[in-house]
Amino acid sequence: MSKQILLALCLMASLSASAQNNNGGISPRMLAQMEKAQAANPSQKALFNAIAQNSIDDLAKNFANQGDIDTNFSIETPKQSIHDQKSSGRCWMFSGLNVLRSNFAKHHEDTLAVEFSHDYLFFYDQLEKANLMLQGLIDCADKPIDDLRVQFFFHHPINDGGTFCGVADLASKYGLVPKGLQPETYSADNTSRMARVVSSKLREYGLELRQMVADKKKPAAIEQRKTEMLTTIYRMLCLTLGEPVKEFTYAHKDKYGKQVGEPRRYTPKEFYAETVGGDLNGTFIMVMNDPRRPYYKTFEVEYDRHTYDGHNWKYLNLPMEDIAKLAIASLKDGRKLYSSYDVGKQFDRKRGYLDTENYDFESLFGTTFSMDKAQRISTFDSGSTHAMTLTAVDLDANGQPKKWKVENSWGASSGQSGYLIMTDRWFREYMFRLVVDKQYVPAETLRQFEQKPIMVMPEDPLFQMDE
Repeated sequence: MSKQILLALCLMASLSASAQNNNGGISPRMLAQMEKAQAANPSQKALFNAIAQNSIDDLAKNFANQGDIDTNFSIETPKQSIHDQKSSGRCWMFSGLNVLRSNFAKHHEDTLAVEFSHDYLFFYDQLEKANLMLQGLIDCADKPIDDLRVQFFFHHPINDGGTFCGVADLASKYGLVPKGLQPETYSADNTSRMARVVSSKLREYGLELRQMVADKKKPAAIEQRKTEMLTTIYRMLCLTLGEPVKEFTYAHKDKYGKQVGEPRRYTPKEFYAETVGGDLNGTFIMVMNDPRRPYYKTFEVEYDRHTYDGHNWKYLNLPMEDIAKLAIASLKDGRKLYSSYDVGKQFDRKRGYLDTENYDFESLFGTTFSMDKAQRISTFDSGSTHAMTLTAVDLDANGQPKKWKVENSWGASSGQSGYLIMTDRWFREYMFRLVVDKQYVPAETLRQFEQKPIMVMPEDPLFQMDE
């Protein structure tokens, strides 16, 4: 071995040892302390043997909380068919359309029923998100590629997620069609591959548009090129989701599936007008519970709109007590609500039951998990992950909620025949968003909602879209 190589190896070894002993690293003394503590725990081997061969959830399940679930609810809206989003992140759309079809049934005193096509609306959701990505990159073309906003567009060009604001914008703009006339395709039920392919093309297009701006191309030329790009995306969506229905013949049915009246011709916009009515925007407010921020203030999430000229996600931040009152007022009148949760926390999937006492991870691991709701949000430990339709509440003798019930979109065989039951203590910890019709909102709350919103960024831990 040459002298130079030997010196180089010695230097590398010296640098490696130095790096391992820098302040902040795991020193031999620290490691010895950990090993000593491990050896001093006599039950450690038994715990390892159990955990190594079993699910952590099964071992942490709190046996004292495994009794019968009370399925009685003092206030419950009429049941409707359960849908299944399958391997897609469209819970926000399923929940939103659940509310719309429930409103239609209530308006017709449950004599008529309607089911809307998720595939149809999802087509335009993906097209609008593609346009948002491309136009956003045009607008931010003067920023470097590692700028936070530019990275936002390139990181997730499209996605499945959303909120009720998206349902309102998309349905008002493009209309709705019956479920059976544009059924789910494989890519609608299983979105990941389609999303990856379309996202790759959009990233390629995004780079091209940034270059066109850098080359001082005229705005009209850039707009024309963007239209050509979206034409390709439109074709890709037609091949995966099907070409959107433009006109159709439909006869209404009752809740038993029996035809009511004669068939007639509709466009999607005409069908929307007949089954939903006018523009949804302006008829509801979204409220959220974010204990990190001041209550009774209005916030708006920038770049969350589905349509570039549509509506950003705007919400009023309220304490859970106020949110519960709004939900109860709506449910008492038979109106279901769009709502969202961190559904994976303390979730007994087999029983369809959500309670803070379902699992005792503290006893299993011999430690505590003491963060409050605000701390969990700030550290990305918790946030809204899944939208469901709030359908029922059980009140005690004083009118206070004991438990809640939601209609889920995981199929009729999941949970409690497609529904989930949650205790009020779980509801307070892991519920985040609620959309309520303005007729159930007190005047003072409506006034607060109309405040000039404080703009917040979409990278915030709580502003991940419902999936």
